[in-house]
Amino acid sequence: MLVSRMSNEQQLMLGLPPPPATGDTPLIPVRMINEWVYCPRLAYLEWVEGEWADSADTAEGRRAHARVDEGGGRLPAPEDLDEEMARARAVTMSSERLGIIAKMDVVEADGESATPVDFKKGKRPHVAAGAYEPERVQVCAQAMILEDNGYTVSQGALWYAGSREKVPIVLDSELRARTLEAISGLRAAAASSYRPPPLENSPKCPRCSLAGICLPDETNLFRKGHPPRPLNPSDNPALPLYVQTPGARLRKSGEQFIIEAEEEKVEVPMIDVSQVALFGPVSVTTPALHALMNAEVPVSWFSTGGWFLGHTVGTGNGNVAVREAQYRFAFDDRRCLAFSRDLVAAKVRNSRTLLRRNWRADRDTGEKAEALERLKRITQRVPYAESAQQLLGIEGEAAAIYFARFENMLASNAEEGVATFSFSTRNRRPPTDPVNAMLSLAYALLTRTFATTISATGLDPYMGLYHRPRHGRPALALDLMEPFRPIVADSCVIQAVNNGEVRPGDFVFNGPSCTLKPGGRKAFMAAFERRMEQETTHPVFGYRVSMRRLIDVQARLLARHLQGEIRVYPHYLPR
Repeated sequence: MLVSRMSNEQQLMLGLPPPPATGDTPLIPVRMINEWVYCPRLAYLEWVEGEWADSADTAEGRRAHARVDEGGGRLPAPEDLDEEMARARAVTMSSERLGIIAKMDVVEADGESATPVDFKKGKRPHVAAGAYEPERVQVCAQAMILEDNGYTVSQGALWYAGSREKVPIVLDSELRARTLEAISGLRAAAASSYRPPPLENSPKCPRCSLAGICLPDETNLFRKGHPPRPLNPSDNPALPLYVQTPGARLRKSGEQFIIEAEEEKVEVPMIDVSQVALFGPVSVTTPALHALMNAEVPVSWFSTGGWFLGHTVGTGNGNVAVREAQYRFAFDDRRCLAFSRDLVAAKVRNSRTLLRRNWRADRDTGEKAEALERLKRITQRVPYAESAQQLLGIEGEAAAIYFARFENMLASNAEEGVATFSFSTRNRRPPTDPVNAMLSLAYALLTRTFATTISATGLDPYMGLYHRPRHGRPALALDLMEPFRPIVADSCVIQAVNNGEVRPGDFVFNGPSCTLKPGGRKAFMAAFERRMEQETTHPVFGYRVSMRRLIDVQARLLARHLQGEIRVYPHYLPR
């Protein structure tokens, strides 16, 4: 599933008007009135928060409308209608009185009467009114726009492409009242910045393309205790694209990205790219950068050694409401401290879990038991921390215990085919040994993952709740990744070493600094991406999901928590 802010093309498809002048009230697209009747939360997410997710249904809908949208878009004025039948396609009209705008698929005019005809991709439903309520309301709103522009409208119609049937829509007083109610409801929700609650156990949710953004069952679990269904959509099949060869050039040709490095040329379909990560002196052409920004595909920039420098995105998620809630939360010291306590406790618990799972059988079991007990006691102290500074001290104490035993999770040369890596303590800027070099690179890759994911949800990755904001520091990304450091980054280092994917010869030393050679870095990145694709059972919701998708779910749950929709933010705590 491809998720992003709506593109201009998608806005036109939904009938969205151009941005209004300052101080103007935007006209509601009639397509959104349909969505409001179908699901108020869906309409709010799409129109007010600008969320969009493509699916097979939306793609099929575009194909059904493609021929209709080729029309001239002009309907004769009411006084110019005559006895001959007039038929206009893709007619855009608005009503200032109602505050709505519509791009009508077809308007048929005969004499003094005009009939709006809306196209639907499926087959005609066999229901008493001839069509479902959302579609009838949409046609009624189009008819009311025509009436406000001077046309006489006696009825509307729906054309179902799947069954090739035309269904008349009676514009009675009940339908008109329901249409006015829907217009008023959506406008009131937009004005109040109140996101409607999700539907409860609705059969509409499984087919909704925005289920992964809306999180209806996940939200209802916290609101009403309803157990979630396995609605979570499948992962986006697109994957990150890494370019690290010095002097390489990324350009665009048609619908392909082409990477040229020395005498090698690699072609990658644009649709297969979810992110781009560039290491060292790598260039990107302007057309390629424009294509990436238009598709809301972030470009992350790293130093040659793997230090995360920042990322380039398009206009980004325009959801101001979620950032307002984030800033209010960030300036509330009491709420930040409560959040930070849970965050540090989750990190320490996950560090303990990793030690328990990966401690080598041939190592001192007494030392293991002692380390696990000390980390358990530290976790019990966390809720009593009275300040962020005290939490930092507790976190540092736990890290010292954890990293002092880190080497006990690494295989030794006593096991066939596995090289020896020693580790005594965590160091950085620069890392001075191979294990620390891999840890630093893994944390940089994880920071990039969280920074781009957070940005896609509308949150500000630079306004932290535990880590203090500092110029150029993605503090919120550092916050959310804390519980994932051991589970994703440290686990990736352990796997790369124990599987023999990275060997001592894959590193180069420059003074006190140690870094991966290009071949070793490529192997390590492959291990990192493999870890991101591994599935896990969400400990709260119970469904299986990839680590990459889980991180997206966690970021969206944080946004819901900051906006007060769910009372508690559930940290990821694998058993």
